[in-house]
Amino acid sequence: MTKKTENVGFDCQNCAAAVCPVTNGSYRNHCPFCLHSLHVDDTPGDRRSSCGALMPPVRLTRHARKGRQVVHRCARCGVESVNKVALDTSQPDEATLLDALPEGEPRRPSRRRTATFGAGRSA
Repeated sequence: MTKKTENVGFDCQNCAAAVCPVTNGSYRNHCPFCLHSLHVDDTPGDRRSSCGALMPPVRLTRHARKGRQVVHRCARCGVESVNKVALDTSQPDEATLLDALPEGEPRRPSRRRTATFGAGRSA
């Protein structure tokens, strides 16, 4: 998939808000109003996960090049993913929700969980 095909609007499955594509050259992968995401990827961008559960935001982390990122944890299987905070766009992420999240690093998958996903793929 290209960013153009991935950067599409959607209706949030958590809060039902109509979410527009981002306008800053990136692509949207979480709701800017409630910060929830969906577990749709096994690896970033592949859209191959069969889980499909909601992923609430659990904390913020900071990447040296990408800046602040939201860490989401799957409500069904516990997998964590990291997504860039969307600020410079027509629907920026809700600042009060971002500020309420604790800061911390993403949880590293255990050896057992990594093995479950196969060699070369991480949770």
